[in-house]
Amino acid sequence: MTADRCPCGAGEPYEACCAPYHEGLKKPPTAEALMRSRYSAFALGHEDYLLDTWHPTTRPRSLDLDPDQRWTHLEVLSRTDGTLFQTTGTVEFRAHYRRRGERDVLHETSRFTRDNGTWSYLGPT
Repeated sequence: MTADRCPCGAGEPYEACCAPYHEGLKKPPTAEALMRSRYSAFALGHEDYLLDTWHPTTRPRSLDLDPDQRWTHLEVLSRTDGTLFQTTGTVEFRAHYRRRGERDVLHETSRFTRDNGTWSYLGPT
């Protein structure tokens, strides 16, 4: 997958975009970067990364990703805070997918928090 575009939609090759986060080589610097990397993790089936980046107070015990669900593209609609200098942020997005031939969309405004320099997903607003 070296030359393939990253599923997150940032326009970069996966290896230069979300792969370093998924491989634990880097931490997403902003709430939006974490949200994009989590979308890519859903698209690529990286359940461990999704659980690892979920805040412990809201994290489920396990995930059961649907193998029939194919994430097709991501639209980031807005963001509030979540920069390098903040500890909370939100990102509103639409995540488009296909399941058994039917198109659908997940529209969410996600909440994020940063503790000790690491962003975590809290859940929807």
